Order: sequence, then C-alpha cells, then structure tokens
Amino acid sequence: MKKTAIIYGSSVGNTRFVAEKIHKAIPEAALISAESIKAKDLEGFDVYILGTSTWGVGQLQDDFETFVEDFLTLDLSQKTIALFGLGDQQTYPDTFCDGMGKLYELLAPKGPRFVGQWPGDDYDFSESRAFKDGMFVGLPLDEDNEPDLTDGRISEWVSQVMNELKL
Repeated sequence: MKKTAIIYGSSVGNTRFVAEKIHKAIPEAALISAESIKAKDLEGFDVYILGTSTWGVGQLQDDFETFVEDFLTLDLSQKTIALFGLGDQQTYPDTFCDGMGKLYELLAPKGPRFVGQWPGDDYDFSESRAFKDGMFVGLPLDEDNEPDLTDGRISEWVSQVMNELKL
C-alpha cells in the first residue's frame, strides 16, 4: 500500500469520529490530528486523506486553517489527495461542506491528483463550494441530520478511493 495519512481537523469531535471510521477501514494509514503535525513531517507520504468540517460562513475548521497554510509549502505535484468534509445541509444549505470546497480550491493549484469525488444525488442542499461539475470534490457527510447514512457512505467511498488508487 502507498504510504497514506488521514489528517483531520475537529473542534467538537465529529470530524475526528469520521476520521477514526475511515482509519478503521484503512488501518495501515496513519491517523493524524491537524493540530499536532507540521507539514515537513508529512513529506514521506504518497496519499493524503484530508478531512475538515465547515464553520461560520463556509470556513475551514480552525486547526485545519492553520495546518493548510503550512501544508501548502509542500510539493504536492506527485501526491494524491482524497477529501472528506462535514456540513449541515438543513441549517446551512447554502454553504454545505464549503470547508471541503475551500480546501480543494487551495490545494488544486499545487497540482495533486484528486480521487474520491462523490455524486450529489442523495443530498438536499442549495449551494456548495465543494460541488463542482455535478460531483462533490470528496465525500460530504452530515452528522447532524443523516448520521445513519455515514457508515454506508464511508464504506462505499473508501472502496472507491482504494480502487482509484489501485490498492
């Protein structure tokens, strides 16, 4: 398996909880909190699975905001990235998973290969920075309104990502 890191930023625990579920499905990956890592310590990884929630008006989670500034100093041109994001499609339908979209927008110019795009058919939102060309840029999850769908979505998404990585 390619050397993989699951990196998450979590304020209230939901993103950590989801990252742990993904880690259970990919136990050989390193599970790392964004608040406790420096980008230089991640240079040896081939694949980054990055997870953030959305705060305020479509902003990244605080730890992830700081982490990303540092992470963007790495050469990502030969790296592969999969994204997952948490949002609330009922209370914030116009910024659903915008944190994941903002993360994608920051990383894309660095030239990594993205995997794990996800269809939006089963979601009820009005707008999202993470929804581009009819697909989400990663796995959107709504722990506030659809926690019963999380395990199935993670399982299917991890299988898709592994297939795209040819693992």
